[in-house]
Amino acid sequence: MSAIVEAGALRREFTVGRGRARRRLVAVEDVDLRIAPGEAVGFLGPNGAGKSTTIKMLTGILVPTAGRLRVCGLDPNRQRRALAHQIGVVFGQRSQLWWDLPLRESFALLGAIHRVGAAEHRTRLERCTDVLELGPFLDTPVRQLSLGQRMRGEVTAALLHAPTLLVLDEPTVGLDLVSKERLRAFLQEVNLVDGMTILLTTHDLPDVERLCRRVVVIDHGRVVADDAIDALRARSGGAREVVVELTAPAAPLDDLPGVRAVRVEADGMRQRLAFAPADTTAATLIAAVAARVELRDVTVVEPSIEDLVRTLYAG
Repeated sequence: MSAIVEAGALRREFTVGRGRARRRLVAVEDVDLRIAPGEAVGFLGPNGAGKSTTIKMLTGILVPTAGRLRVCGLDPNRQRRALAHQIGVVFGQRSQLWWDLPLRESFALLGAIHRVGAAEHRTRLERCTDVLELGPFLDTPVRQLSLGQRMRGEVTAALLHAPTLLVLDEPTVGLDLVSKERLRAFLQEVNLVDGMTILLTTHDLPDVERLCRRVVVIDHGRVVADDAIDALRARSGGAREVVVELTAPAAPLDDLPGVRAVRVEADGMRQRLAFAPADTTAATLIAAVAARVELRDVTVVEPSIEDLVRTLYAG
């Protein structure tokens, strides 16, 4: 299989309004997307950008108006049933669990639907139960679970049949900080160790930084960026920072070559020197600071993915 997802000139239109007020609304326009086996890709965009429409086409829920699309080597529309055995999906607003059944029984039903062997099902469920701490509520009806508990159940349900592609829509919603970190670590493991391909949509950008090495940004139905996170950072020209901890207070080091701005903290004992990679390097700047003052510690801070995405949206 050359690619897990292969889309070319993908387009989806909707007809809205009635009578003479009817008009065509283009939700996704000329989207090209290729995801290789084992990749973890962040699929980002503001509300209404076309993310959900694209994912619904990838999973066979919507039929493209035009374009080419293959997922796991299958046509999502014509081979939807076969595709269901190859993908796992977690939609933040949709549940694949049975509302009135205990969580454990929902998992058993899903295992039967996907024809997962008993031993294999038990092994996968035990792994998820251990990492995601499902034990205390496995026998609780789904309707009585908190949002965070249900989301952990949804992720487990999506993994029980060992899908080739895992599509996640806001998987950490409702989770506390500790639970978020456990889930991120678990998803990173299934990607790096098990080789499962992940497509992640989220507004929680730390999820993307932890899990994904590549991001695809969509806005107004079009892909506006598709690259590795580090490459996008470099291309965006976002300022980096060298944070220097000094042994004694010093005047602002704003006259050093390449420094764009300085923020002084801790009564002059700490200074944040902003610079652009096009003007200088972190190593050159640190050497210039060391020649001027005595250093206790140095940290290089990359521009956050929040700043990067904000820049891409503005562009």
